[in-house]
Amino acid sequence: MKIALVHDYLTQRGGAERVFQLLCQHFPDADIFTSLYDRERTVDLGDRVVHTTMLQHIPGASDRFRLLAPLYYPVFRTLDLRDYDLIISSSSSFAKAVRKKPTATHICFCHNVTRFLWDSETYLEEYKQYQQLAPLLSKIFQAMRQADKAYAQEPDIYIANSSVVADRIRKFYNRDAMVINYPIDDSQFIFSAQKDNFCLAISRILSYKRIDLTVKAFKELGWPLLIAGDGPERQRLQMEAGNAKNIQFLGEVSDEKRRELLSSASSVIVTALEDYGLVPIEANASGTPVVAYGEGGVRDTQVDGKTGVLFRPQNADALRDALLKTQEIKWDYRSIRQHALNNFSQRVFFNQVDRLIEQVVGLNFSQLVSSV
Repeated sequence: MKIALVHDYLTQRGGAERVFQLLCQHFPDADIFTSLYDRERTVDLGDRVVHTTMLQHIPGASDRFRLLAPLYYPVFRTLDLRDYDLIISSSSSFAKAVRKKPTATHICFCHNVTRFLWDSETYLEEYKQYQQLAPLLSKIFQAMRQADKAYAQEPDIYIANSSVVADRIRKFYNRDAMVINYPIDDSQFIFSAQKDNFCLAISRILSYKRIDLTVKAFKELGWPLLIAGDGPERQRLQMEAGNAKNIQFLGEVSDEKRRELLSSASSVIVTALEDYGLVPIEANASGTPVVAYGEGGVRDTQVDGKTGVLFRPQNADALRDALLKTQEIKWDYRSIRQHALNNFSQRVFFNQVDRLIEQVVGLNFSQLVSSV
């Protein structure tokens, strides 16, 4: 049984890449394929060989990988995966397009439908550096939608990370998807029942993450806030924070510092509408409650009043009220951690995945995967 693992591109360290890293660990003998690979900028795959496409040879491609969007489907179609019996793709866009032999099975872990095609206006708002190209990009995106929908028929099975994403797969691709909530590497998080006097926002600083709401609410409250992460909105938000001494921008932090912050924060703030969102689960695994906008993936992962506080609507006033509510709750930090481990650990996730593969392929995978 030959297994191929395929990811859109390995040029950053996001939630999708962390899930792909876990898949690579779980299938240690599988071959790895992607369009672009930048070892220094993405998750650690050890000494595994990563097979790439012709895009790897374009100078500066890793820096401008989004501008190569029209080229990804053609290059994924050129990958020769005819020798593989099982193809597992990890995709928010392009990897689902790979070819397979008729007898092979293709399971797609779909992090989302291709957002820049189906929600172009929001996408271009996030990446303001491309705004001047908006008229041209809109025409290109429109032309690509039909290709995206056609290539979305390639996988045999879709696994969505949340009910929200499953609904989008049905709506845009007319495909059913089963929901298996994606895991965290629970061994990487530190539990602490001792919380310090600060709240934490940890995110790429993009417009749709709505860190502006967090800044506004904390300016009003005067509570200590640490913001970890970087992005094109950082400078504007720092100006918005002004002279508020309670708000500190940390920029990018190391994995070790990230773990420390997640475990010691009194709460972790999530103001974005997330398709799924690993940060709330990582916070819970550290014993830390979450204050989150109550739509999207958090509806699958959070228990309001137990693991965090959910707020609506998506504005600073509602966030401020939710933050005040956290002061009224006697948090059981160990129960918060246990909820994360019971529902979103690697063990739980891969038990479900292995059962699915055994049902579909008809084999016992215990000899093909690592223990988790």
